[in-house]
Amino acid sequence: MKHFNIAIDGPSGAGKSSLAKLIAARLGISYVDTGAIYRTVGYAVRSLGIDPDDRSAVSAILPSIEVDAKFEEGHQKMYLDGVFLGEKIRENEISSYASKVSSYPEVREFLLETQRKIARENSVVMDGRDIGTVILPDADVKIFLSADDVCRASRRTAELRARGEEADPERILEEIRERDRRDSSRAAAPLRPADDAILLDNTHLDLEMTLEAALGIIREKLPGIC
Repeated sequence: MKHFNIAIDGPSGAGKSSLAKLIAARLGISYVDTGAIYRTVGYAVRSLGIDPDDRSAVSAILPSIEVDAKFEEGHQKMYLDGVFLGEKIRENEISSYASKVSSYPEVREFLLETQRKIARENSVVMDGRDIGTVILPDADVKIFLSADDVCRASRRTAELRARGEEADPERILEEIRERDRRDSSRAAAPLRPADDAILLDNTHLDLEMTLEAALGIIREKLPGIC
């Protein structure tokens, strides 16, 4: 099978990660968890006792840390300065750190080559908000996955309740709308479809239907791959 990369972008709650994981499993290629990469920087910031709101301090440590991702049997493992972090990056506090540091252009620029290196060395599915526009502008397939905000809020509410967590639908809807505004207006890599991305609206599709629609796009772009 030839080397190829698939980029999936879209707003929060559209189901990008779930779709990307299924595509990777169906095609037998690697799923790149970009969030884990930013979490690794967040972990480094916390470990060094740096305030994640201090952009200058966060930027200052970047030249002194090494972030690396390795794949073993398709599973992504994150390393900081050569040390495997395992589940340490999944702590709730790290989520907050990662969210803050990922908004800094300096951090995004620092991790750009890390992500491109992964894609050069592996056939991958990578999802995010600037994969097709910034990270992998030459990706073989670009899909922009979207759904209306009410639908995305409903899915998020159901997901939280399924885990036994409390969920206020109205608050979640407002959080999603605020995230959309922030992602679309940020100075560094704002959320937008790449010029050559295929738009896939899954407002009225379940996950399996979304997968089949995405595979149809991939078959058209890469005949014989799936």
